[in-house]
Amino acid sequence: MHTDLNTRPYPPITRRAVTAITGFLDRERLMSIGVNRPDGWPQVTTVGYVNEGLDLYFVTDRESQKFANLEADSRVSLAIHADARTDGTVGLVMSGHAHQVADPDEIQALNAIMSARWPDFSVYCPTSRALAVLRFRPEVICVSSAVQGQSSNAYFSLGAFADDAVGDGYAARTEAPFRGAASLTHSSAPT
Repeated sequence: MHTDLNTRPYPPITRRAVTAITGFLDRERLMSIGVNRPDGWPQVTTVGYVNEGLDLYFVTDRESQKFANLEADSRVSLAIHADARTDGTVGLVMSGHAHQVADPDEIQALNAIMSARWPDFSVYCPTSRALAVLRFRPEVICVSSAVQGQSSNAYFSLGAFADDAVGDGYAARTEAPFRGAASLTHSSAPT
């Protein structure tokens, strides 16, 4: 398997996959993210997120080790699993880059999404200098699903290769359920 994400080791994502994946992301709210520490060891933490399409947003303290790690190396791997689900999509693994969001209008738009989707949770704090809002943009996505006791994975590449499939900034959205990775692509493989 290629480790260089720009060599397009997986097929480009399709609109159908984007629709299914964003539906899954819309229903979940926690992810485990792995970042690279200066000593070479990975650092994994669980954080809350809100998504807009395939872009995921999260908050971290500017004084945290995670923020320092991301400033030094923006590469991130993350995992999201469905709570108590054993059939259909059970999780996603994504690799990409995270960068700080500095635009107050973009943060305000995220607050509106957060309030609508999770009304019982706090919105992002754009006025606090202690917190940073970060945007994760995936380049590779692995969808794990289970159907009748059989698990499978489907892999997709994004970035510049996926522009035709996803359109304007991955913003394809729907409430259609995700029934399984095998239905999204011919390149699914049993696990």
